[in-house]
Amino acid sequence: MSRAAKAIGLAILSGLFINQGAEATEAFTSLLAGVKGGFSVRGSLGVTNFAAGFPLGMQFGLTYSSLDPGDPFPVRRVFIEDATNGTPETSGHTWDFRMDFLYDLKIHGPKAIYVYAGPRLSLFTGTFRYVGANEEFDVTSTQWGLGFGLEGLFAISSRVDLTIAAGFDGYLDGPIHGHDTTYNPDDDNVNPKENFTYKDAKNVVYVPRFQPTAMMGLSYTF
Repeated sequence: MSRAAKAIGLAILSGLFINQGAEATEAFTSLLAGVKGGFSVRGSLGVTNFAAGFPLGMQFGLTYSSLDPGDPFPVRRVFIEDATNGTPETSGHTWDFRMDFLYDLKIHGPKAIYVYAGPRLSLFTGTFRYVGANEEFDVTSTQWGLGFGLEGLFAISSRVDLTIAAGFDGYLDGPIHGHDTTYNPDDDNVNPKENFTYKDAKNVVYVPRFQPTAMMGLSYTF
């Protein structure tokens, strides 16, 4: 067989292999809304069947959640002073970055039922205002965590699926910073007020700890 014929045969085989891999691989995106510590919206990008013989898919997501940031007057005392004047107004939210491995249970009926699990990174911000006292400050925290759950896809069309997810996320302690004070999990604190400790700060600032999750929305397969 000539060198040219061998090259043509190899090109054909390579093309078939690449085409089969492309057909097997599925990329998808989803937009879900629900509850995770408060009202939440999550956007995700994922891929399944991206490596021959590898049983797991992967999904990357970003979740925004609104939540109660904490008890305003104790927070003020722990981070600034023990004044009690002014009418408190509070707001809080988290940005949650996640990576999940997906395993399809291959249950008959739904398009897919995935078990998922993976790491989390939560960025917490709580805003505390004291109307009439001319005082406002943010409390922030960064925490690592882990999560797991189930995600079901139910076909609406060839590319669009109704998606329902339920799970549970847990987070490790992280530094809690507000005004000019930082409380650390090991109590190597920066400018702590009075004799307050990390435990005192964690008790009055509602940073994520254990969060059940329930969300529903749509997924689109490319």
